[in-house]
Amino acid sequence: MNTQLLSPIPQPDLPLTLLGGLTPRQFLQDYWQKKPLYIPAAVPGFADLASFEQLVKFAGRDDVISRLVTHEGDDWCLEHGPIAKKRFTQLPATNWAMLIQNLNHLIPEANQLLQQFNFIPYARLDDLMISWAPEGGGVGPHFDSYDVFLLQGSGEKRWQIGSECDRSLIPDIPLRILSNFTHEHEWVLKPGDMLYLPPHCAHFGTQLSPGTTYSIGFRTPSHQELASQFLMYMAERMSIDGMYADPDLPVQQAPGEVGQDMVEKCQKILKQVQWNDALVGQFLTSYLSEPKQHVWFEEPAKLLSYDAFIKKLTKQTLVLDEKSICLFHGGGASLNGEEIPEEIACLPAIQTLANRRGLDAGEYDELLTDWLYEIYQAGWVYFG
Repeated sequence: MNTQLLSPIPQPDLPLTLLGGLTPRQFLQDYWQKKPLYIPAAVPGFADLASFEQLVKFAGRDDVISRLVTHEGDDWCLEHGPIAKKRFTQLPATNWAMLIQNLNHLIPEANQLLQQFNFIPYARLDDLMISWAPEGGGVGPHFDSYDVFLLQGSGEKRWQIGSECDRSLIPDIPLRILSNFTHEHEWVLKPGDMLYLPPHCAHFGTQLSPGTTYSIGFRTPSHQELASQFLMYMAERMSIDGMYADPDLPVQQAPGEVGQDMVEKCQKILKQVQWNDALVGQFLTSYLSEPKQHVWFEEPAKLLSYDAFIKKLTKQTLVLDEKSICLFHGGGASLNGEEIPEEIACLPAIQTLANRRGLDAGEYDELLTDWLYEIYQAGWVYFG
């Protein structure tokens, strides 16, 4: 039984080297969205997960989100991928950075690293980005609207932090670079060191020697985004009977005016649109598990027959693809934005699939097995 392929269940009161000896509970209470935390040797012996040559290949793919940031003084330039390999031969020896988003979708080891941060719920955990930069490289002083862990790979990097600095931006450039950055704290991170920053904490990272930074980012949808997406979700599910009627319609001297009687009637109709915790929870499982626009799945290269799938399921661990997200709430659940049928979503195995990102080898009932075979055919799960 290959259980090491499944993600571990977070232990709230277990001290973690990743958090400098803090427990997840202590970190969330004292630091999460409150103040920065410098963690030396957060990942002892940490080595890069990808070479520079691999990253250049990723940057050239049209299914990978990549960026190239170059600067000279206050003149900052941003190029979006795909980025041709020859472009990197044209760059100076210093003062640029290559960024590759969603490294966890590209390298299994990167996904394993991201899973170490599952003391934050998957509904909030977003992706692992890597940046490679020579000496002097970086993306300038800025602040993010989300939490981030910055894990140093190869090389050394100086991080300057300023929580009270001026938020004015350099005008007329394609990046949100602070024009008057001042710092209060400074650290030089070596391989395996890590820095946690809450939202809106200004920071400025400069590579002191060629190397990498791994950024673990979190999803923070705006209130506007949540509200608009929820209304779209509701529009597909609500059913309000009846037709507008006004047998008591009075004569209006201003025919172009929407009368108050009509407003009041429509207000009564719209009050029939109601929701509860269960509906909001199911919306969130669907919305927050939906793949990003650039993500797609590939069917297995050699598709197993249904009988062969069942046989293999009894012997081998079934794991979620690195790009798959499974979330549940109450008796409902969604996988990759699609709601799981109610009679399957309520099964304990679905919570295991969501929490541990896979299922142990074993025999499962026919209803669940049929559904597992469907998502296997779609490339959403595979045998470890």
